[in-house]
Amino acid sequence: MSEIKNTITSIFMVPTLNIGKDRLRANDFLNGYESDASREETYEDACYLLFRPRNIDKFREFLDSEYERTKNIIDEYDHPDGFVVVVYKLNPKFKSDFNLVRESFYSKTSPEFQALFPKVVKIKVQGLTREEISLQIRIFKRTDDLRKFWEDKFQATLTDNVEYWEGYHKKNEILTDQKLQQYLKKEEVV
Repeated sequence: MSEIKNTITSIFMVPTLNIGKDRLRANDFLNGYESDASREETYEDACYLLFRPRNIDKFREFLDSEYERTKNIIDEYDHPDGFVVVVYKLNPKFKSDFNLVRESFYSKTSPEFQALFPKVVKIKVQGLTREEISLQIRIFKRTDDLRKFWEDKFQATLTDNVEYWEGYHKKNEILTDQKLQQYLKKEEVV
């Protein structure tokens, strides 16, 4: 079984929705996708957020508060086994930045887009909390530590003209029944 990783959509699109990482985590957010293969209706420039809420009443409160907070929710629907998808419209102001992300040109995104992401995040390691530069900022700024990480991992020297993050692959950004089954299998292991 392959590992379930955060999608590029989760890393670069979901944070622009201004929901907040803690609220997402508290409501059993799993990942973000650009579309859902099981649906006939598709939305352009949208972000499909996959949840598997353990407490449906709490999730309903979250969803109600989201409808009050934003007008960008364009759909919500259920999948079997307790999965819920909430579809948000992406901010059209950043369409060119989203396109750059889809082309894997992360460092070329606009300063306004990059400002949407936290510069620093709190990380808990062995019970101690410390602040680190956020992943997105490391990717946007192509930081030396990120470069070293990839060079060590691949035993290669990166040139100055490459991005320091994996490329965007559309197939990874589409929610499929197979991916839903992977989430179920992961829960069985845990």
